[in-house]
Amino acid sequence: MKVLGHRLELLTGLLLHDVTMAGLQELRFPEEKPLLRGQDATELESSDAFLLAADTDWKEHDIETPYGLLHVVIRGSPKGNRPAILTYHDVGLNHKLCFNTFFNFEDMQEITKHFVVCHVDAPGQQVGASQFPQGYQFPSMEQLAAMLPSVVQHFGFKYVIGIGVGAGAYVLAKFALIFPDLVEGLVLVNIDPNGKGWIDWAATKLSGLTSTLPDTVLSHLFSQEELVNNTELVQSYRQQIGNVVNQANLQLFWNMYNSRRDLDINRPGTVLNAKTLRCPVMLVVGDNAPAEDGVVECNSKLDPTTTTFLKMADSGGLPQVTQPGKLTEAFKYFLQGMGYIAYLKDRRLSGGAVPSASMTRLARSRTASLTSASSVDGSRPQACTHSESSEGLGQINHTMEVSC
Repeated sequence: MKVLGHRLELLTGLLLHDVTMAGLQELRFPEEKPLLRGQDATELESSDAFLLAADTDWKEHDIETPYGLLHVVIRGSPKGNRPAILTYHDVGLNHKLCFNTFFNFEDMQEITKHFVVCHVDAPGQQVGASQFPQGYQFPSMEQLAAMLPSVVQHFGFKYVIGIGVGAGAYVLAKFALIFPDLVEGLVLVNIDPNGKGWIDWAATKLSGLTSTLPDTVLSHLFSQEELVNNTELVQSYRQQIGNVVNQANLQLFWNMYNSRRDLDINRPGTVLNAKTLRCPVMLVVGDNAPAEDGVVECNSKLDPTTTTFLKMADSGGLPQVTQPGKLTEAFKYFLQGMGYIAYLKDRRLSGGAVPSASMTRLARSRTASLTSASSVDGSRPQACTHSESSEGLGQINHTMEVSC
C-alpha cells in the first residue's frame, strides 16, 4: 500500500507539473481509472438516484441575444470572481446528448459542484424545439459566438471556462478570439480550425444526396471504425439524433457549420500581428477520431506555453461519452494549472467517509510579470508560466506520454 501510495503521489506530481509548466504536452491515458474517489457497491447502487436528484437542480432559460433566442440550462449561481463553466455541443447533438454522460460522472460532479455550470444549446437544437419558419436565416458561426456575451451578461458571469465539442469548440474558440476578456480557459474537443474547401463542400453535398441526415452527421461524430464496430453506441445516437433533434433545424446548423471559414489563428511569432487564443487551452481528441488531423493542426497554431494537447488512447469521436473518467481527470489537472484544485480524500486510502470538497485557488509563486496571484475571490488570474516546482528543472520535452 505504501508503494502504491508513493506511485500515485509521484504520478500526480508529474501530471500537475506538466500542465503548469511552459511547453506543449501530449498526455495519454490508456486505461480507465477513478480520479477523485472510489466507488463501492453501495455507491454504484445509489448512483441512479443521486443523478436523478442532481437533475432537479437545473433551471432552463431562453435568453434574448442580437441574433435570436438562445436556450440555456444552468445549475448553481455565480460565486465571487470564480468563473462559470460554459459548454457548447457539437452539430447533431444538444447539451443533453453531448454532455450528460460527462457531467453526470460522479468524479466530475465532485469538481463542478464548486462552480456554476451553464449549458448552451445552439438555436433550435434543444429538446422539443419548434421548427424555424420558412426562410429563417440560421446564425453564422461568428454570430453564434457573438450570442454568448448576452448569456454572460444575463447571469452576471465575470468570465467563463468553456468546454466545447466539434462545432461547439469552434464557436467557443471564435468567442475567445472576439471577447478574450470573458474567457478564462478553454477545453476544445475535436476542434477543426479549417473551413471546408470546395472539394470537401462538394463531397458533403453528395453525401447529403445519398444518405439520411442522421447518417451524414454520424460520419462527422464517429470514425469509420466506430461506425462498423461500435454498433450499439452508434445505433443509440442514430436513433436519438433522428428523434430528439428537430431535423429541419439540424439541417440549418449542419449547413452553416460546413460553410464556416478558417479560424483566424496563428502561433505567436510565425506571422506579423498573429491572432491567437490568449487563455490556457486544452485540446482533446481520441486516437480513433475523425477530427484528429484538425486538432493536430489547431495545436500547431496555438501558443505552446499555454496549450496542452491530450490524445486519449482507446477513444473515438466522442471521448466525453466513451471515456468520461479520463476526461474528468484531465479537466481536474487543467483546473489545477489555472489555479484551482479540489481537496478530496480517497475512502480506500483513509478508511473514512469522503468529506465535502473545497475548491480554492492555488498560491502561485510567479507569473510572467513576477507578480503574486490573488486569493480565491480576488482579481482574475493570468496564465502561469513559472512555478516554484519548475525552477531549475530545465526545459521539458514538448511531447510526453503518461500512463496511469
